[in-house]
Amino acid sequence: MPLPPLALTMGEPAGIGAEIAAGAWAALRATGPAFVLLGDATRIAAVPVARVTAPEDAAAAFPAALPVLHRPLPAPVTPGRPDPANAPAVIAAIEEAVALAKAGRVAGVVTNPIQKATLYAAGFRHPGHTEYLGALAGTPGRPPVMMLACPELRVVPVTGHEPLARAIARLTPALIVAHALVTAEALRRDFGIAAPRLAVAGLNPHAGEDGTLGTEDRDIVAPAVAELRARGIEARGPLPPDTMFTPLARPTYDAAICLYHDQALIPIKTLDMAGGVNVTLGLSIVRTSPDHGTALDIAGQGRADPSSLIAALRMAAAIARHRSLSS
Repeated sequence: MPLPPLALTMGEPAGIGAEIAAGAWAALRATGPAFVLLGDATRIAAVPVARVTAPEDAAAAFPAALPVLHRPLPAPVTPGRPDPANAPAVIAAIEEAVALAKAGRVAGVVTNPIQKATLYAAGFRHPGHTEYLGALAGTPGRPPVMMLACPELRVVPVTGHEPLARAIARLTPALIVAHALVTAEALRRDFGIAAPRLAVAGLNPHAGEDGTLGTEDRDIVAPAVAELRARGIEARGPLPPDTMFTPLARPTYDAAICLYHDQALIPIKTLDMAGGVNVTLGLSIVRTSPDHGTALDIAGQGRADPSSLIAALRMAAAIARHRSLSS
């Protein structure tokens, strides 16, 4: 049985979301996966548009035009200049897409980048997409977990968008274990990996050198790895962060559990800046996103690269297929 289409949210209207949506449709129209855009249809100018009234109509329209569930914006859009007046429409598109996914009317949600500062100015109270999606479609008792993935590497940051000193102060064995457990389950359910292998990064140079370069690896990371092993998960670490992302090391694990934002994002963006995908693990629905921001500096110039969005759409469809086969 074919999967329903994916739902693509508009993202920040003043950013590159409309441009990369059009580019993704042009690249995928013949092969799929099919998707429907939740946004203002008048902002799509480069490709044919089909205004549909329901996501169920998207698959038939997709080969000839980009299907759009037309959701007019309340304020005019100037590329590169976000307007808080449009923030409620951005949030509403996310909520609608999640509701459609929870109802089984779309196979998953792919979110275009948002401009968090603009949403904050309009009263948004969540740190970002991941936390908001956790509130809308999370699994009770478990944190939503951000994974960045490309063909050569998957990374999971245990701490996220916060000052490094605060992130280190928050690290505990329990926090590492919680993220690793969600990751291992997702690797099985969403990526079809029967026995996931996790590599857990150290915090300090050389993973602390037995405490001579800091005790966090000995006192926080090593106990987390021991608990994961006790739970039957193949986990190794703490591993020296300067060698665990080399070409020889990467094939030895299925995901790297990293301790802070840049430790995870620097290697994957170095390997595949254009094709990286943001995946939210631990949700009741499938959700992916391009691994880049709103690119306000080039919005409206026709220069935006849709590669990461194309990869996000393909990955969402692949995850949805894995879930349908395992259910």
